[in-house]
Amino acid sequence: MPKKEITALEAKYEAQKIAFAPVVFQAARVLNELGVLDYLLKCKSPCTISKMDKELKIGSYGLSVLLELAFEGGIVDRTEDAQYSLTKTGYFLLRDTMTIINMNFIHDVCYKGLYHLKESILEKRAAGLEELGQWPTIYDGLKDLDKKALDSWLAFDHYYSDVSLPEALEIVFRDRPGHLVDVGGNTGKWAIACCQYDPGVQVTIVDLPGQLEMANKNVKKAGFENRIRFEAIDILKPQKKLPEGDVFWMSQFLDCFSKEQIVDILKHTRKSMNENSRLFVMETFWDIQRFPAAAFSLTATSLYFTTMANGYSKMYGFKEFKELIEKAGMKIEEEFHEVGISHTLLKIKKHV
Repeated sequence: MPKKEITALEAKYEAQKIAFAPVVFQAARVLNELGVLDYLLKCKSPCTISKMDKELKIGSYGLSVLLELAFEGGIVDRTEDAQYSLTKTGYFLLRDTMTIINMNFIHDVCYKGLYHLKESILEKRAAGLEELGQWPTIYDGLKDLDKKALDSWLAFDHYYSDVSLPEALEIVFRDRPGHLVDVGGNTGKWAIACCQYDPGVQVTIVDLPGQLEMANKNVKKAGFENRIRFEAIDILKPQKKLPEGDVFWMSQFLDCFSKEQIVDILKHTRKSMNENSRLFVMETFWDIQRFPAAAFSLTATSLYFTTMANGYSKMYGFKEFKELIEKAGMKIEEEFHEVGISHTLLKIKKHV
C-alpha cells in the first residue's frame, strides 16, 4: 500500500528526523540508562530540570540538552515553563520489552558496524563485523563475542521465537514425531523445549561446532543428554547427509542465507526426508505482517544481516520465500500465520 501524501514542509521535517536519527537514538538510550525516563514515569506531575538534578545528580546542562531533544523527538512533553513529563512513546522506550531488546541489540551489536553499510553492500560481505571480531560470519564468532554483545544478540534472537514456542510445539507434535532433527539448533532451546513437551521424542541438533558447544552445555544442564544428540555439519559445505527424521525443524534459520543457499539447503534436507517426513520452517515475513511496526522492524533487521551477520541474507517476503521452496522440489502443505508475535510456521513436504 502506497504511503499517504505529505506536504513539502512535512517531508522536509521527516528528512531532518532521518538525518539526526542516530542522535535521537543515543539520547533516548542515555536518558533510559541514567534513570531519567523512570524518574519521569514515577513523578505524579511534570518536573523541572532542577528538581530532577537534585535527585539524579546528572547536571542541569546534560539534562537540558537531552530533554530538549527528547521533547522534539516525542519522548517527553514540555510545558511552557519548562516542566517535563513522559509521553506514551517514552513509556514504551522505558517499559516495552520488545523496544528495549531491539535498542540493546542495535547499540551493542550493530551500531558501530553500520558505519560500514555502504562497504557491505558494494562488496557483498559483512564489513561491519570487524567491529566485533575477525570471523567469516557472526555465527562463527558467537561464542567469542564479549558478554554484553552476546547477551543482547541472544535476547534479540530468542525474544521473538520464545513467544512462538508454545503454539509451535502444539502444531509440530500433532503427529507425534519420534525423531526430530533441529537444523540450526543454536543454544538448544528448541530441542530442550521439545523434550519437555514430549517425553518420548529424540532430538538431533545440527549446527556449527561453536553453536553445538553452547547447546551441549544447556542440554546437560537441563538433563536431556540421553535424548538430544549433536551433529556438527556446515550446512553450506555438507560432507554428509543430514540425519533422517520424522520432522525437520528450522526456526529463524533460513533467513541467515542467500536465496541460492536456501534452495541448496532445502534440497540437501530433502535427501534425508521420506514421503512421511515433514519440514517445519518458522520465519517472520515482512510483507504479511499485521502491524506496521513489525514490518518496519523486520526490514531494518535485514541490514543487520547485510552489515554484521554475513553480507548476503535478509528478512524475506512470503511470496519470494514460497518460490524458493518450490524451486527446491518441495511443497507447502499447511500455513500457520500470526504464530506468537509475528511468525509464520510452514509445514512442508517433498514434492513427489
